[in-house]
Amino acid sequence: MPENIRKVNIIGHLHPDTDSICSAISYAYLKNQISDQPIYEARRAGSLNRETSFVLKHFGFKEPELITTVTPQIKDIEIQRQPGIDENMSLFAAWNLMQDIRLDTLCVTDDNNDLVGLVAVKDIANANMDIDTTALATARTKYANVISTLQGEMVLGDPEAEITRGNIRVGTTPEMMEDTILPGDIVLVTNRYETQQFAVECEAGCLVICCGAHISKRVLASAEHHGCTVITTPYDTYAAARLISMSAPVRSKMLTDNILKFSVNTSLDDARKVMGNSRHRFFPVLDDRGAYAGLVSSPNMLNINRKHVILVDHSEKSQAVDGLDQAEIMEIIDHHRIGTIETNAPIVYRAEPVGCTCTILYSIYQERGVEIPANIAGLMMSAILSDTLCFRSPTCTPRDEYAARQLAQICGEDVDEYSDAMFEAGADLTGRTAEDVFNQDFKVFSRGKARFGVGQGSYMTENSRKAAEALVAPYLPEAAADHEIPMVFYMFTDVKTQTTDFMYYGQGAERVVRGSFDAEPKDGMAVLPGVVSRKKQIIPPIMATLQHINEDEKDE
Repeated sequence: MPENIRKVNIIGHLHPDTDSICSAISYAYLKNQISDQPIYEARRAGSLNRETSFVLKHFGFKEPELITTVTPQIKDIEIQRQPGIDENMSLFAAWNLMQDIRLDTLCVTDDNNDLVGLVAVKDIANANMDIDTTALATARTKYANVISTLQGEMVLGDPEAEITRGNIRVGTTPEMMEDTILPGDIVLVTNRYETQQFAVECEAGCLVICCGAHISKRVLASAEHHGCTVITTPYDTYAAARLISMSAPVRSKMLTDNILKFSVNTSLDDARKVMGNSRHRFFPVLDDRGAYAGLVSSPNMLNINRKHVILVDHSEKSQAVDGLDQAEIMEIIDHHRIGTIETNAPIVYRAEPVGCTCTILYSIYQERGVEIPANIAGLMMSAILSDTLCFRSPTCTPRDEYAARQLAQICGEDVDEYSDAMFEAGADLTGRTAEDVFNQDFKVFSRGKARFGVGQGSYMTENSRKAAEALVAPYLPEAAADHEIPMVFYMFTDVKTQTTDFMYYGQGAERVVRGSFDAEPKDGMAVLPGVVSRKKQIIPPIMATLQHINEDEKDE
């Protein structure tokens, strides 16, 4: 996908159920069919339950990628796509590049574009101020760097050879050089024949002839005999002496340890904290595979491309991924009450009183004239059967049943046989933990200052339901603590008898159950005959009871 095309994430609620996952996949397919660019991608906001995994496997889908936050990340700002430099680039070339591109930091990369170091303008300035006559030998500098830095020409030698020993010296007169020139030294000379010849005879490793001066054939022959490299430069001796140490490769001065860097997936909030505590101005960015991608600085944080999202099967902020207030919500498709999510601008908001989000999507497919493929039809049918408990739930409408049966014809499934297999797969407790079962379909709600959570599991047999109750009951206190809510409720629904064992925990939870339902709680559970719908039969009475409790407390 081109970088300038913004993808749109279609996301269901936390602790995703079959409807939220199937709605995301089905709506992403629809949007891509009617759009010029395939930019819509389904995402999941949590781990899949076994029912949903069964559905995806049955119809040949992989689970959507996980997304836990839509908080802006480094990838959502402009990254300066400055290529990395080779570690053998000279300090002088790096300095000139910094001036050209107006950056004071360069990243050093290897042949795989992996970050190996960082060199800043201060590193080059410090190197320039450090009078180290052994700098070129210590860094095993290539002669090619010396030639480039001094704008010189190699008269004798191999540009790719490395300087492995010697000091940088300025040749004046033979008398002055006699006790200073040692074998392997790099000697800067002018046009004086005696000085050139004496330096060669002293076993100089390299002769740098300044001012573009002439070198005699005799000196050249002598240099070749002694294995002395010869380079000419148009710079005078003063300038050449100042510049030559800048021939050292950047690897000799670059930072390699404790480099402050970010991934493209680092949140901007975290990046700002790091930047605020650092004296650096520019920071390397690594892509998803860990390769170097570019640089960012504080000014880049000002222009943020917010993530584009479409929400399906929820409109409660407590049920949504983190960072939603920093994202651009494009649409909401839901079948619940209007929740607490706010938007910065008008959006497409479609909420209808039906039993399942996929029932709404079926209508949108018809309105748009888009043919539903068999595998997509299977997902949508599964979602409707799941949310309506195979048409047994009071939330089920004639539209839900009609849509599910039409979709069943498209995907070639028998509704009754398939729903039994789907619910049995969801009820399988083999190898599962209490936390896993509890969170398979759990949502947090609020009424005023009161917050509570309601989970639900649907079971085809009494044995599977009783086993789930025994597993989950001891976990309720831990669940309340994990979700930071004072009350938790859980529905263990028998699909065939249409009865729910309603388990509860928390201060005031029993009072809420008594006030909400025509049932007598006992030992942390109330039996609710005919109750199978969380949305229609559980949440409204609990909300009403909490409101009455709040009013009574105010009167007191």
